[in-house]
Amino acid sequence: MRRIAVTAAASLLLGASGVFAEQNATLPKVDLGYQIQQASGFNETGRFYNFSNIRYAAPPVGKLRFALPQAPAENRSVVNTGSEGRICPQASPAWGAAAVSSLTTSLLGLPTNGTPPFVPPKVNWSTPLPPQDPRTSEDCLFLDVFVPEDVFATANKSCGAPVLVWIYGGGYTSGNKYENPAGLLAASGNVSNGNVIYVAMNYRLGAMGFSSGPSFQAEGGVSNVGLHDQRFALEWIQKYIHLFGGDPRRVTVFGESAGGGSIMHQITAYGGSKGPVPFAQAVPQSPGWDPVSSQLQQEDTYRQLLNLTNSTSLSDLRALSSADIIKASFLQVYSAPWGSYGYGPVVDGSFVPQQPGQLLAQGRFDQSLRIMVGHNADEGAYFTPPYINSTADVANSLRSAFPYIPPPSLTHITDVLYPEPAAVPNGLYTTHYERSRLLVSDAIFTCNTFYLSRAPFNATYSYLFSVPPALHGQDVAYTYYEGGAPSSSPFGVRNITVALALQEFITSFAIEGKPKAEGVREFRMYGDDARVLELNVTGIEELVDPNANERCRWWQLGLYS
Repeated sequence: MRRIAVTAAASLLLGASGVFAEQNATLPKVDLGYQIQQASGFNETGRFYNFSNIRYAAPPVGKLRFALPQAPAENRSVVNTGSEGRICPQASPAWGAAAVSSLTTSLLGLPTNGTPPFVPPKVNWSTPLPPQDPRTSEDCLFLDVFVPEDVFATANKSCGAPVLVWIYGGGYTSGNKYENPAGLLAASGNVSNGNVIYVAMNYRLGAMGFSSGPSFQAEGGVSNVGLHDQRFALEWIQKYIHLFGGDPRRVTVFGESAGGGSIMHQITAYGGSKGPVPFAQAVPQSPGWDPVSSQLQQEDTYRQLLNLTNSTSLSDLRALSSADIIKASFLQVYSAPWGSYGYGPVVDGSFVPQQPGQLLAQGRFDQSLRIMVGHNADEGAYFTPPYINSTADVANSLRSAFPYIPPPSLTHITDVLYPEPAAVPNGLYTTHYERSRLLVSDAIFTCNTFYLSRAPFNATYSYLFSVPPALHGQDVAYTYYEGGAPSSSPFGVRNITVALALQEFITSFAIEGKPKAEGVREFRMYGDDARVLELNVTGIEELVDPNANERCRWWQLGLYS
């Protein structure tokens, strides 16, 4: 297996703000037409430039709040060095701290069944807003481009290098573009004709990115503008990446959790009615979102936002100060029930005409794409309340996730798909908590990978990340592994072989369209026998997709709202 040529120097070049600390007049510039962008720094170890904080859209404020992203204004009077870091306004639910505590207790082998039920906090305008990251701004539609030195030298002189585009996760309410891609860039150099360009973008979050509902749309608001931001950034890449040495025909998007869920929505955007998407390949990792189709549920969330801000219309919301709309979004997310974030993609009749699983089943997506999808063995634990111990608890949790679920669907879920533990002879689960954890995993995460893998005319590779404890999000550290010894933390990189293999799978897929890794068995395409490649401490072997079951086939029908 290869060894990553990355040292601590690679990390030191990335300051706390997420931009290179080194800047000088000798670094190269790129003329984007509307502005001139200078590299923020050069990584001597990895031999790559970072063009940081490139504006890809106009500030989404004032009349552009809740509106489609617009092209940035021309500003050529000064050279943009990317010195000012930006992240979109963030929010996290109150239950997150309890979930981390519960999981930590469980990993230590201690009992969690004494955990008291979580009651979402009641909020009002007097509820204090926690300290904000100084980079926080509504004017946050920026992206970063990391370019290997030899690739940049060939800009406009050759066919161009492949491009990897990261879409971050965070429940559609938090997250930002600041990951260190040094390990991935090193991995690309170990593939024939290697070296890739790496791009990461910010997109609007929470109320600013995912407000929706009939009244909201009737007043001129655009639902799912966070997804529109992503698409706008991907179209920016199509237009400008050749200036950095990239090939717009060889763009691969990848992302985890909300990032992976975003990618599924990009794959099925507009039900495939607007032609090819602005990328050629996709690597959704643990793709997830709360599948909201109910117009009534969307309207409830919008009305809550209006009430919190003492507003009566979308016009009022657009007139609010940034501080006030940021606070309102935080309060809504903070008070969300366990497992929910309050905001995320919704069926809007346009960008999302139906749930992606339904669109995939109908063949309404860009069928020219090549896809490598992955999920973790235990996606549901973090999102499942540890105090669930009865069928009534399971049903209440379902009603929390799907407030307007039809009674026949609720009964089918609890009686047929996930019956009482005593009625499950194969040991799929033995407690009500495990029952609910499987339900959450299926409905929100893992079945999504099955929809992609069995979509008509689709070419898909699928893997299962099983390195213990294989919790949701654990694979991100492996994706961005930078070298060094194994970690003793269950949330760090505990198995270097798996980290190196995963990175080579991603980069070789981006470069050659087929995932492969040195010294690892062949990664074969998902077929009629539902093959997936399991990544585990015991080895990397094939097995049958655990999601190829009737539970996932039912969830794909979208009968929960």
